[in-house]
Amino acid sequence: MISWPNATASGHEELDLKPDQLQKSKCVLGFIPVIYYSILLCVGVPVNILTAVALSRLASRTKKALYYYLLAITGSDILSQLFIIFVGFLLETAVFHRDVPVLLLHSVSAAEFAANHASIWSTVPLTVDRYVALCHPLIHRQISYPERARKIIGAVLLLSLASGVPFFWWSDMWRNSHPPTALDTILIWTHVTIIYFLPCSIFLLLNSLIIHTLRQRQQPCQEERGRPRRLGKTTAMLLALTSVFSVLWAPRTVVVIYHLYVSSVHRDWRVHLAYDLSNMLAMLNTAVNFFLYCFVSRPFRSAVRDILLALPQQQAPTNASISSLCSGNNKRSQRDSIPLSPHRTRKPS
Repeated sequence: MISWPNATASGHEELDLKPDQLQKSKCVLGFIPVIYYSILLCVGVPVNILTAVALSRLASRTKKALYYYLLAITGSDILSQLFIIFVGFLLETAVFHRDVPVLLLHSVSAAEFAANHASIWSTVPLTVDRYVALCHPLIHRQISYPERARKIIGAVLLLSLASGVPFFWWSDMWRNSHPPTALDTILIWTHVTIIYFLPCSIFLLLNSLIIHTLRQRQQPCQEERGRPRRLGKTTAMLLALTSVFSVLWAPRTVVVIYHLYVSSVHRDWRVHLAYDLSNMLAMLNTAVNFFLYCFVSRPFRSAVRDILLALPQQQAPTNASISSLCSGNNKRSQRDSIPLSPHRTRKPS
């Protein structure tokens, strides 16, 4: 049986103990997170690479800023999977058990937060672009073009990289036995503001304005035709992206704040379990966009289909050349193995 630590002790009794006397909370899930993150990495990285190739083809073909923003989101998701899942969870935690130099731990932590910020904040320019396109279409035609989109994406990536630097001093919630310090409080509130509260506020505001504008436009059409117009595919994709993000990242935000003010991850196995599960849900957000794009966008499905159909055709010439080479070698070996005919043999004089 697993001996659960006593999490019902009062806060005064816990403060009287030294950090090394506090019992560490057990990891209830065992190897389940390792298996989960391994599957998520093996599925998510190839899927995101396929998404990036399809979006790059659509961006070069249509010259729309929309696909450049989606491409930036996909690239940031790949970086998040590599830094957070592969390096952070699998290598540092599961393989080396955090037994690595402290400087490397803090450097990887800063890279993880930078990639995470880029993945989330790349959705904000997309939301602004869709709001301008639907609510102010004339202005959108003047300001939305690929060059401006690339500059905005570059600025977002630079700001995300800069925002990850303070998290070099982020404390390890699983291993730190002391209560959160003032620096931990500042970093945690900065983290939840950058990662959840601020982008979700922007998503909620702009999506509400988009839906309000669409409803106002649908009223005359509904009166004339007798039926409402369907929601546009691009708008549906935007709403799906922002809604999935808000749902998947909400538990982690709640658990981090709970860890700060109520009970520590290090001391309470229930908070430890909630923190592990919330991290697993949050990282699922880096692998679901491909399926959302396939469900909503027909051009994206066509681009993915073309890529998958082109793979066997690219392998066919290689297989043909290999088979021709093997057949040539077989003929040459058969020719060498056939004995000379008696007419060609010369008798010794």
